Amino acid sequence: MPTPLKLAGRSAVLLSTLALAGCDMVVMSPSGDIAAQQRDLIVVSTILMLIIIVPVLFLTLFFAWRYRQSNTAAKYDPEWHHSTGLEVVIWSAPLAIIIALGAITWISTHKLDPYRPLDRLDANRPVPADTKPLTVEVVALDWKWLFFYPDYGIATVNEMAAPVDVPINFKLTASSVMNSFYVPALAGMIYTMPGMQTKLHAVINKPGEYEGLSSNYSGDGFSHMRFKFHGLDKAGFDQWVARVKSNGTMLNRDAYLKLEKPSSKEPVRYYAGVEDGLYEAVLNMCVRSGQMCMKDMMHIDMMGGAGVESHENRAKLEHDNRHADVTGHAGEAAPGATFPATGNPSKSEEPAEGIDTQPRSMNHDMHNMQGGKMAPAEGQDGPAPAQLNNAAPATQP
Repeated sequence: MPTPLKLAGRSAVLLSTLALAGCDMVVMSPSGDIAAQQRDLIVVSTILMLIIIVPVLFLTLFFAWRYRQSNTAAKYDPEWHHSTGLEVVIWSAPLAIIIALGAITWISTHKLDPYRPLDRLDANRPVPADTKPLTVEVVALDWKWLFFYPDYGIATVNEMAAPVDVPINFKLTASSVMNSFYVPALAGMIYTMPGMQTKLHAVINKPGEYEGLSSNYSGDGFSHMRFKFHGLDKAGFDQWVARVKSNGTMLNRDAYLKLEKPSSKEPVRYYAGVEDGLYEAVLNMCVRSGQMCMKDMMHIDMMGGAGVESHENRAKLEHDNRHADVTGHAGEAAPGATFPATGNPSKSEEPAEGIDTQPRSMNHDMHNMQGGKMAPAEGQDGPAPAQLNNAAPATQP
């Protein structure tokens, strides 16, 4: 009959197995070559570290058991203090592991650089010389994903697709706040930032439907900022493009400005046509009419600035204007900073309640440090405060 201790141990193993059964191990079983190489890096690094960790844990338990108080057969040598052989093992093994990890990290950092174009489809196949990569321009909105396909003139929201074994060149930016694009089965995460463009090169090797998400907290709708990534064969991808074109609408600047407004749990949207230069306008933060593009602002800075005339550019550089006006999009008061106890709404021109706006003499703010009395106002007679009087105090007889 099993003892209570053995029964508890078996129960713990069973519960752990059941808990792990619900985990999605997509990171350790990816469908893209870049993600597979990152998986291999995790495995190799873990094994190298376990070479040190496992013996240390084993020896810790062994020494505790071997030199327990009840074991009188164990050698007791209180004068022992040094062993050259032991020192060599203790220092050489970790040093070798660190050198190996450093070399692997150095090689992988350059080989898996997201900006580096792909040179292979998988471990056994290089990229054919005549292969044309698929370009996808990604915009992280609040709280949804917008995908442009410039080669096909279409765009989608919260859904993207790519043909199997075709390199994908991602260009990524954001509309308002920093975000992070992540398809675990495809490749590692890459940040998206407003006014800037990042790049990611990847390839999907197996057909299927995969989960994409935001891996960087960006506000209220962050947890629902997800999309579907479809890995399709060539015929399936062509059918998907045809479906977008047949069911989609036009994405121009006005439609984009409406889409840009914060919202969560957005349904999949298709756009059969895209206004020319829209992605570049999003990247340069100048979709709204009258805005100055980031590239123009950077050109002015590169030329040494615009001088005193640059004050006219202020209104053109108000890029995130969702809360800039006194009223919001729906006519509601926009949030603004205020002191909680003033009694006035935010952005009010009225003086705060209970605050004296009349200037007062500085003499009314100075106290006698010794007696705690107010110093006399300007023009009044009386001794100067002790801390301002340069004369030495009289000596008592």
